[in-house]
Amino acid sequence: MTDMPSAAFFRCGSYERDEVEDRMGKLLESLGGMERFVRPGESVLLKPNLLSASSPERCITTHPEVVRAAALRVQAAGGHPFIGDSPGLDGFSSVGAKTGMEDVAAELGIPCAELDDPVPLPMAEGSVFQRVEVSRKALEADKIINLPKLKTHAQMMLTMGVKNLFGTVVRQRKASWHYTVGLDRDVFADLHLDIARSLAPALTIMDGIGGMEGRGPGNGRPRMFGLLAASADPLELDLRLCTLLGADLQDFPLYRSAQRRNLLPKDFGTTAGDLPPDFVFEKVDIPRLDSLHLLPALLDGFGKRHLSSRPVQRPRDCIGCGKCVEVCPAKAMTRKAQNIIDINYKKCIRCYCCQEVCPADAIGFSRGFLLRVLDFLGR
Repeated sequence: MTDMPSAAFFRCGSYERDEVEDRMGKLLESLGGMERFVRPGESVLLKPNLLSASSPERCITTHPEVVRAAALRVQAAGGHPFIGDSPGLDGFSSVGAKTGMEDVAAELGIPCAELDDPVPLPMAEGSVFQRVEVSRKALEADKIINLPKLKTHAQMMLTMGVKNLFGTVVRQRKASWHYTVGLDRDVFADLHLDIARSLAPALTIMDGIGGMEGRGPGNGRPRMFGLLAASADPLELDLRLCTLLGADLQDFPLYRSAQRRNLLPKDFGTTAGDLPPDFVFEKVDIPRLDSLHLLPALLDGFGKRHLSSRPVQRPRDCIGCGKCVEVCPAKAMTRKAQNIIDINYKKCIRCYCCQEVCPADAIGFSRGFLLRVLDFLGR
């Protein structure tokens, strides 16, 4: 296995069942087959991105055909798969039904279970955070097959393999971490990296057939990328995909975290697949982040309050569901009327959880002074 490719990238033009199964087979075979990652009798958590109760065509969640194809391969290898995630706000039963996961589970005769019951995660050596709690189901599974969705992210630029494992943190505890970490994206990336290294998924398979660009992860624009990708190392996969999307690695908080901590892969291995060697997706709309990490530390608080971008409500689009108020970790939002939200920007930590969960895309984005300066300078 020493000359085995470390990552694989295959084109897949649709979610038609036969095509997904065929391309999934080629993807896994190029990496040694599912038998390389799963042994007979093992319990295997299939961890998709189930951010919200959204239909597959919105490209917010991992597509059920990708999960189904992965589950079939796990079963063929003798493993016992189950589908699990911990949505931040919507009830798990509605998420399972709307995303198609319940249908996959029923067809294959496997469980579809909420990741609940938080327990301490044994942290990998060199972790920044020494106490993180994740779902017992994730921790006790023999193996994890990580099934993220290829999406942009308003706070972290991109959400892919590493960040998808943050979904093993149980429900509203995610909001608590947002509040603890605050606006420091590099520290938040440290947390994501700590969880990914500590859970150590056996394999990450990226659903990039349909993804999201713009102000993801919940209210960007669906885009067909036509890609399935996989690696045993979610960090390597994320960094390779960042480059494929035409983004600068130095702008990616996850890359900066790994670089600062000397965790970057020492030498990227070879890749398998059918993409041209110099392939890059054209004109992907990736959110530009406020570069507060460039400011002196003494200006950190000032930057958060006055220089950074901030969420704004669009009352005309608001449907009055109150999800933004409920999810806000800083308790900076209050409802003044059915569709009028007041935002206390002194409390707001610019995590954009409100924008992420809004089902009507009624939370917009006011560009901060730093981004306006960078635009003026052409950077």
